[in-house]
Amino acid sequence: MPNSTEIKGKWNELKGQLKQKYAELTDDDLTYEEGKDDEMWGKLQQKLGKTKKEILSLFE
Repeated sequence: MPNSTEIKGKWNELKGQLKQKYAELTDDDLTYEEGKDDEMWGKLQQKLGKTKKEILSLFE
């Protein structure tokens, strides 16, 4: 599972993977803003019905 530094460095690639797998995700759902990590993960968890760990496991 990638750590937060790896996620930040590869966010555009990871974002593309999420959008391909979950068409219901919007650019707003996947907007990464420094210091708002928890807010973004919360949106993703709510929209996908998965835990952060489950979402991160998609990138392994």
